[in-house]
Amino acid sequence: MKWIYPVLANRTVLWGLLLINIAGTIYGYYWYKWQLVDTPAVFVPFVPDSPTASLFFVFVLIAFLLNKNWPLFEALAMVTLFKYGIWAVVMNLLVYIVKGELDFVAYMLIFSHLGMAIQGVLYAPFYRIKMRHLVITGIWVLHNEIIDYVFFQMPRYPVLQLYSQEIGYFTFWLSIASLFLAYFLCMRPRRFTLELKS
Repeated sequence: MKWIYPVLANRTVLWGLLLINIAGTIYGYYWYKWQLVDTPAVFVPFVPDSPTASLFFVFVLIAFLLNKNWPLFEALAMVTLFKYGIWAVVMNLLVYIVKGELDFVAYMLIFSHLGMAIQGVLYAPFYRIKMRHLVITGIWVLHNEIIDYVFFQMPRYPVLQLYSQEIGYFTFWLSIASLFLAYFLCMRPRRFTLELKS
């Protein structure tokens, strides 16, 4: 598996991922625009989950291109990319189970969010996350659960509305699993140095 690390450290690859994530972040906020219109201002930062996750990763990639590490953004990106990437895949599969079909947008969301989860994990060996960064990230994602499932600001999937309690329970444990994954992958003694390749 070590063969992939020089590829990930290639400057062209990093620039490509940066452009993809910027475009995905912009589209993601656009996708949420109808929900944001009638969202109370105090909740707005916590509503567009996936584009905010990819925005965190945008900062991670910028730091890599500058030969730097910004560990708090790395922790936020790692946890939220995996969490919301997997969450969106599961939600769209549930839509398929309930409706028996998916449209093109749903398939696009499945593959793009799966890509989010994968990229966050692939770069884990290059992160420099410490426990304090993971604690702050844990507070962020668990606070987000409260906003979503106590104040009902979760992403809107009307066809799944009847299952909001079960989805909230699943999402809580997905957050815990994402935090443990980040701890396991990012806080081991052996790490890799990101040496950019042209």
